[in-house]
Order: sequence, then C-alpha cells, then structure tokens
Amino acid sequence: MSEPVIFAKKAVVLELDKGTYYWCSCGRSATQPFCDGTHKERGEFEPVVFEIEEKKKVPLCNCKKTEAPPFCDGAHKDL
Repeated sequence: MSEPVIFAKKAVVLELDKGTYYWCSCGRSATQPFCDGTHKERGEFEPVVFEIEEKKKVPLCNCKKTEAPPFCDGAHKDL
C-alpha cells in the first residue's frame, strides 16, 4: 500500500453540525478534509467514517499521519 498524500502540514478546525462525516484518508480528495471518492481510482484507501453528536468545533487532520484519525494529534509537527 502506498503512503497517503500530505494535503497540508496543519490541521483544519471546523465547526460541524450533528451528523455523519467521511474523512479523506488518501489525501487526494478535492473536498479536503472530506472524501469525494477519489480513493476509488487506486483502491488503496477508504474514508474514515465518524459521527458528531452535537454541533462543535473539531480539529481534523490534513497531513494524513495522525494516530487518531480523523482528528489531528499534532503529527504534522514532525514532518
């Protein structure tokens, strides 16, 4: 399996409404940090599905190196 593309070396903090979201794990989506289905071209990655229970701000990983996907754990600081 190949490595994901680093989209950005910083997190994006978004205020998300309650609902189901699909985080891009391959780094190739045009709708970062969310999946747009681009991973299907290579068949190597799958989106990470996550639930938000109530409206809140969340830091989402853009470097794709987090150990806590989809959330930023600061891994981008070591790149």
